[in-house]
Amino acid sequence: MSAADTLEQVDLFAALAPDERARLAPSLRRRRFARGAVIFLQGDDSANLYLVESGWVKIVLTSPEGKDLVLDLMGPGECFGELGVLDGEPRSADAIAHEDCHVLLLSRADFERFLDAHPRAARTLLEVLARRLRRDAALLAEAVFADLPSRLARALLQLSATQTTSAGMHVRTTQEELAGMLGASREGVNKWLGYFERRGLLRRQRGDILLLQPEALRP
Repeated sequence: MSAADTLEQVDLFAALAPDERARLAPSLRRRRFARGAVIFLQGDDSANLYLVESGWVKIVLTSPEGKDLVLDLMGPGECFGELGVLDGEPRSADAIAHEDCHVLLLSRADFERFLDAHPRAARTLLEVLARRLRRDAALLAEAVFADLPSRLARALLQLSATQTTSAGMHVRTTQEELAGMLGASREGVNKWLGYFERRGLLRRQRGDILLLQPEALRP
């Protein structure tokens, strides 16, 4: 896939005309990260915007005790690191390769020039950020008010939304990562995954969860 093709998949750049994406594409730099590799750490300089070309990247907060809280999983066609390139502040979380992945880097200077030349993209960026804020607010409300099985079902559906293949709706994650996303224990997540599996709603494989009856998981 070319850099211009990846730009077309990302909300922020999808509205551009093909010739505009073609002019922006040479500014992108492609990087490969192996599973577990650090893309950036909390406190690092915010030098680049990142576009996921293939694979998955997890956005993580780590406590002083070393406990991880997974804030998000970013997959193909998604971008991350936009807050830092907008305000110039240091990174507010870690970005770690969840699996082998290819990402495209757009420098802050090139991104600013792009926004100056395409004011409508700034509105799209605001819409993207607003959607994320609404989603994060909903997740916070769930963490406070909803029970664990409901939160787990919702997380599985959210994660599978961008991981659907011809074989069905998949979630590529571990119980530890799910527990981190939900603020729950691994034992609790394992218990409810087992419950869903016994009811025939999903099937667990190594590092992969296949949703067999996604409608039954919806509230």
